[in-house]
Amino acid sequence: MLVIRLARGGAKKRPFFTIVATDSRSSRDGGFVERFGFYNPKATESETKFRIAQDRLAHWRSVGAQVSPTVARLVKTFGASAAGDAAKAPAVEAASDAPSGSEQQSSS
Repeated sequence: MLVIRLARGGAKKRPFFTIVATDSRSSRDGGFVERFGFYNPKATESETKFRIAQDRLAHWRSVGAQVSPTVARLVKTFGASAAGDAAKAPAVEAASDAPSGSEQQSSS
């Protein structure tokens, strides 16, 4: 069975968690199928505390993955701000798809 949960990283006394889709039998920090977010409980005011790819979360839920209680709580708490981060990303990609002057000269 697939489960969406936190995998711990970071240093001693400085936890950092990634949100992963993994098999329920694997260890907490073991192998995973996909990593699609993070949670930094020690983030300062200027750093991002939580980010998740909402589309990937919806995908894994649709294929039957169970969400851990902790991840469910984080999504409920930070859901609106995480969706706002995801909404900004396509605008950056659209701007980077436009060819620059140097790319136009190299193609001729």
